[in-house]
Amino acid sequence: MARRSTLTEDVVRGLPKVLLHDHLDGGLRPETVAELAPDAGHTLPVDDPADLGRWFAEAADSGSLERYLETFQHTVAVMQSAENLTRVARECVEDLAADGVVYAEVRYAPEQHVDGGLTLDEVVDAVRLGFLEGEAVAREAGRTIVVRQLLTAMRHQARSREIAELAVAWRDRGVVGFDIAGAEAGYPPTRHLDAFEYLQRENAHFTIHAGEAFGLPSIWEALQWCGADRLGHGVRIVDDIEDGEEGVGLGRLAAYVRDKRIPLELCPTSNVQTGAVTSIAEHPIGMLAKLRFRVTVNTDNRLMSGTSMTKEMLALVEAFDWGPADLRWVTVNAMKSAFLPFDERLVIIEDVIKPAYAELDA
Repeated sequence: MARRSTLTEDVVRGLPKVLLHDHLDGGLRPETVAELAPDAGHTLPVDDPADLGRWFAEAADSGSLERYLETFQHTVAVMQSAENLTRVARECVEDLAADGVVYAEVRYAPEQHVDGGLTLDEVVDAVRLGFLEGEAVAREAGRTIVVRQLLTAMRHQARSREIAELAVAWRDRGVVGFDIAGAEAGYPPTRHLDAFEYLQRENAHFTIHAGEAFGLPSIWEALQWCGADRLGHGVRIVDDIEDGEEGVGLGRLAAYVRDKRIPLELCPTSNVQTGAVTSIAEHPIGMLAKLRFRVTVNTDNRLMSGTSMTKEMLALVEAFDWGPADLRWVTVNAMKSAFLPFDERLVIIEDVIKPAYAELDA
């Protein structure tokens, strides 16, 4: 088995990665935001792209989820036309492919992109075209990547059933699931129970942001009332785990999550920024991995967090002494947990992920 010391930045970047939790409006290039803002009639806090990139990271590094979410007004503002949405989606795929991502589910809220007159369907189609263009660009560069959409409803709004129906309508055209996002406190997932029950009747997949800024009740509702397939973040499941002198003890909810192999879409850097954890070194992902929860590693918002899948993995290598076997494990976990059809998941695991790690071991 290859050693941890072999995991240089270049090596990790070259390894195949699977990304389940990445926000389209949280991953724009600073240069793109700066270029599109004038025509969109939007004033940015700073105009220089390099300075703008730093501003996003510093503004997001507040220790508050609510303050973190405020930064999105500047990215969403430039994503109000079909042309801009397609460009942003294309660049997203190009950036992920360059980072070694071979499969990604990228989420965004269509309801936030209709201020310029687009319909919800036109928003989804514009993103679909951008993803297809990005995949084509990646192929020309010798990289293979598959990117699908997750349609998000904002938990403080009342359009979740409408967005759920939109996800079902587009599920054979690049949309693989549904999500709710936004501030957790005061907006429990059960407010959107009608949408989740509809999705279950339609045999559709969905994940729910839960257990990020709010604790166990949010996770419990997402699973036991709403029937979530995955937990967006879910980091606060650690509140139901006791690490004492006699060993680690799992509460009923934590045991259920582990027993049912419910995927945790963990986003280490983002969790530090929003105050869910104090540092990468103290992130529960290390303990959750040792306890064999269905751990996956994700970026959340690459612009705001100044991150990438390569950076997230390297941070975990440094903090928890992870080696190639650990990176392979979380990558396979993610691919197993994807909303892509089973046979397509299996092809990526067997033909892409496993051979790459076997070559690293050779």
